[in-house]
Amino acid sequence: MKLRKMTLTAIFAALCAVGGFIKIPSGVGSLALDTVPALLAAAFLPPVLVGTVSMTGHLASAMYAGFPLGPFHVLIAIEMMIILYVFARLHKAGHHTLKWVFFIVANGLLAPLPFYFLVSPAFFVGVVPAILVATIVNAVVAAVVMPVLSKAASGRFGVVQ
Repeated sequence: MKLRKMTLTAIFAALCAVGGFIKIPSGVGSLALDTVPALLAAAFLPPVLVGTVSMTGHLASAMYAGFPLGPFHVLIAIEMMIILYVFARLHKAGHHTLKWVFFIVANGLLAPLPFYFLVSPAFFVGVVPAILVATIVNAVVAAVVMPVLSKAASGRFGVVQ
């Protein structure tokens, strides 16, 4: 069982890294489809591992973009880890609508909030629309794929708890 969890964590983290290459045009160079695999991981992995997958995905995507926000990407990676952890907890608890609302609000609106104070109010206002759109795109892709992937996978290797 541990090997299966480790393997799935590595696969989803690798998929996040690949998703980091699929950029969403914006003023911030690190917006990408790197979160889709982490959202999908919620159907297969415990919340802590889902958080780990999302943190890895963000850092890989930021690396490809050249770390446009410098060390602030560590803060963003930690935020992503927490957001995806809660998302996975909501998924496991059966809150299937609430998990998507939480993800979009937390990632698209709340996660950029520290940059209002750390960088500037103008930066915050400038990046929130792009981050919100990227968050919605990641959520929509994952919401479409998750039920199909879960159904297909349940017949092969089941859900890992």
